[in-house]
Amino acid sequence: MTRILVVEDEPDIALGLQDDLTRQGYEVETVADGESAIRRASGENWDLILLDVMLPKIDGFEVCRELRRLHVRTPIILLTAKVQEAEKVLGLELGADDYVTKPFSPRELRARIKAVLRRVDDGSMGVERFGDVEVDFDRAEVRRKGGQVELTALELRLLKVFVSHRGRVLTRAQLIDLAWEQGTNVSDRVVDTHILNLRRKIEPLPSEPRFIRGVRGIGYRFDG
Repeated sequence: MTRILVVEDEPDIALGLQDDLTRQGYEVETVADGESAIRRASGENWDLILLDVMLPKIDGFEVCRELRRLHVRTPIILLTAKVQEAEKVLGLELGADDYVTKPFSPRELRARIKAVLRRVDDGSMGVERFGDVEVDFDRAEVRRKGGQVELTALELRLLKVFVSHRGRVLTRAQLIDLAWEQGTNVSDRVVDTHILNLRRKIEPLPSEPRFIRGVRGIGYRFDG
């Protein structure tokens, strides 16, 4: 059974999420503050984390940052009342895989959850190598110069898209369709943010990318 950790400090919202997702067949547990979220998320295996941004003790952004620092790769969907694009971009830069803006409908949230879980379960590609990077897509492991590289689930999906389309220029719209769910409302800036983060992890010199190259006015091309 798919396990979801809900991090939400408003009891009515937390209970509503737990009831709705349990009816959908998920195993759901809830915690109400950032400290508990870090402890539970890093100490157990979860398939997905729903993480509210406005939390007591430690906010959701810091929780996300700390979990990624601890190498917790569980997909994270941020639940945020913040509508500014900069806030959403910040969450993605910290390692979140998606965000849902409050107020949201249960139907929308269920669709986002299914999309994230489906992307995590995408098909096999085996082991790929380029430069000093080795990627085992089946095991979701990335190594560079023999050391482990921690990618978020979305960064790994983006890399998978690039590797499977070597030498082909992909527009941002194509990347959204392939790495996100088709029809998801993702801005070009969000795509650029994820690619920048990915470059920082796999490129020898991120400011002069060797593998993920920008094609002015079109999009990106993978030359690995």
